[in-house]
Amino acid sequence: MSHVNNLESQHNDPGFANIWQELKWRGLIHVSTDETELEKLLAGDPVTYYCGFDPTAPSLHLGNLVQLLVMRRLQLAGHKPLGLVGGSTGLIGDPRPTAERTLNTKDTVAEWVGYLQAQVRRFISFDGENAARMVNNLDWTAPLTAIDFLREIGKHFRVGTMMRKDAVASRLSSDEGISYTEFSYQILQGMDYLQLYRDFGCVLQTGGSDQWGNLTSGTELIRKVEGKVVHALGTPLITNSDGTKFGKSEGNAIWLDAHMCSPYAFYQFWLNTADADVVDRLKVFTFLSRAEIEELGQAVAERPFAREGQKKLAYEVTSLVHGADATDKVIAASAALFGSGDLTVLDERTLEAATAELPSATIGADGLGIIDLLVASGLSESKSAARRTVGEGGAYVNNTKVSDPDAVIEQGELLHGRYLLLRRGKKNLATIEVSA
Repeated sequence: MSHVNNLESQHNDPGFANIWQELKWRGLIHVSTDETELEKLLAGDPVTYYCGFDPTAPSLHLGNLVQLLVMRRLQLAGHKPLGLVGGSTGLIGDPRPTAERTLNTKDTVAEWVGYLQAQVRRFISFDGENAARMVNNLDWTAPLTAIDFLREIGKHFRVGTMMRKDAVASRLSSDEGISYTEFSYQILQGMDYLQLYRDFGCVLQTGGSDQWGNLTSGTELIRKVEGKVVHALGTPLITNSDGTKFGKSEGNAIWLDAHMCSPYAFYQFWLNTADADVVDRLKVFTFLSRAEIEELGQAVAERPFAREGQKKLAYEVTSLVHGADATDKVIAASAALFGSGDLTVLDERTLEAATAELPSATIGADGLGIIDLLVASGLSESKSAARRTVGEGGAYVNNTKVSDPDAVIEQGELLHGRYLLLRRGKKNLATIEVSA
């Protein structure tokens, strides 16, 4: 996670009257406390706003990326962000609709706080007149006694209202039920907003619409305790046009950490976006202008086979998250796999990521004859079939055609001293790892 984005390259679209109108056009506003007042507020003098991220995993994911980019858009409009990573709320866990979370140890949560803070820092600027600040809610909850918490905060919450929150209501009607620990989560989040209002004059919290109950617990608490009106903005939950859940690949979350989801896999996820979804993804996840996105939308409609929208989307989002250099390596790897690039220039990590889903085999250094390689890799079902493939000109090792059925690959031809990429025909690929 050493990459730091070039934030100067990001900008809001000057074609909109104000940031609220741009957020609406990008489909980023699902629910809010008062649309008219919020538009007026965000069109005026700089205001302080916050979004919270809980360390329930060692990395943020695509759902969090929506919020990070909303934070950046608001900052580019002149407003002042607070990035909250929940060292205390992460110890509790936001109630899930189905079952209790497994509580992580304090040491684990503290470690993950550091990881998430580093990720948040990549998307908002900590320089300039509207520099961001990083905050941790453990700083104000850890010194608070249980009695003080109940007397000063808990007394302002009504159980009936708390039970009607969507996440709580769904759990109450389940066999699992809900513990007092997770039931109390919304109080903690409400207290965060109150604390940030008092310390920084924060008047807006952003989050996903599934968090609306938690967001409004803070606005209500501030109204009761301080007698002030503050705001909340909920972004829509993003789904695919076919109704499936967005942000998953083969059932796994798409993480922002390169070690948990390689830049290659990340890029491929975006490249595989359906035509029906690509314009919406460009609006939400890139800083391209309205004119640029509309032009790409037209290209998708008229020339879907060219996949111009998907290629631009994959490049822009991967560059935002992993940097342009990593993205260029991914594109080079994709080209090299199918013969239109140089495999030898790929670093080992990129090569491993690019070939991770291919059929593979491990063999000894004495089995490098082309016929044995084709059979071992599964590209040919028998030695006779392998000989036919070579004879017909369809066998390639590291993108070089092999025409001699008796050819033996030399040690010096191994990529990074141990890998071979085999290809049969144009599209059938496999890897071989040569053991010492």
